[in-house]
Amino acid sequence: MRSARHLHLPVWALLLLLHFLAFVPAARAQQEIDDESEFSYVRGAKNGPENWGKIKEEWATCGTGRMQSPIHLSDRRASRAPHLGYLITAYAPAKASIVNRGHDIAVMFHGDAGSLWINDTLYHLSQVHWHSPSEHRLNGRRYSLELHMVHLSAENKAAVIGLLYDIGSPDDFLHKLEPYLRRMADMKEKEEKVGVVDPWVARGDGEAYYRYMGSLTTPACDEGVIWTVIKRVATVSSDQLKLLTDAVHDGFEMNARPLQKVNGRDIGLFCPDDDHERYYAAADH
Repeated sequence: MRSARHLHLPVWALLLLLHFLAFVPAARAQQEIDDESEFSYVRGAKNGPENWGKIKEEWATCGTGRMQSPIHLSDRRASRAPHLGYLITAYAPAKASIVNRGHDIAVMFHGDAGSLWINDTLYHLSQVHWHSPSEHRLNGRRYSLELHMVHLSAENKAAVIGLLYDIGSPDDFLHKLEPYLRRMADMKEKEEKVGVVDPWVARGDGEAYYRYMGSLTTPACDEGVIWTVIKRVATVSSDQLKLLTDAVHDGFEMNARPLQKVNGRDIGLFCPDDDHERYYAAADH
């Protein structure tokens, strides 16, 4: 009978081997976390914003499109557009869930949360999500946060209302979501029902707005999106902003796409009452 052969290793070699084996599962798990997102906001990275259009064929518009978002919005560049009229919205409280999509935090509506009416087309509110810092710049300034209210038509065309936030008083809409955001940050929960949510609270009461044709600001950067960016800047507390950035996955704490070229696009500015807007501006300061 052939005797079993025993491998005799020095103690130091055995300890080194055990140390190496202990790190193999951890290294694999770390790789899975790194690879769970196909794009990033890190400039210069292979999957960074300047390379989104090269990652997938269906994302090519991110690099070749001429109507991309976000852009710099300024009163000098915009044309007064009284024909745009007041925003026609009809929102209603609806059941919703808060979702950690990795690159952002979104509130997804499961019932009829209302709609936005533009150019004889009805766009139903689908979800809202946040970007930090703001993606659009307003008169040369980039703000701390931007909320996107995403609406879809029956033909699956998008119309987005963007709201900018500066650091200041707490935001009422985020206030309701704070307990859920804390749990997401602590437990890395992916989705949780939040009961009934009222979109009116998110929309605010700013009446002046910019209007232009653009794109989605994440891959596949589809164009043909009607953008409405509210001119009046709202406020969010620093604690609320931290809750949002803590809840997203590592590497997405700053999830704003760089500014895109305007390429001669028309930018309309609807100001219903200059005195009215000056009153709000004075009140904000």
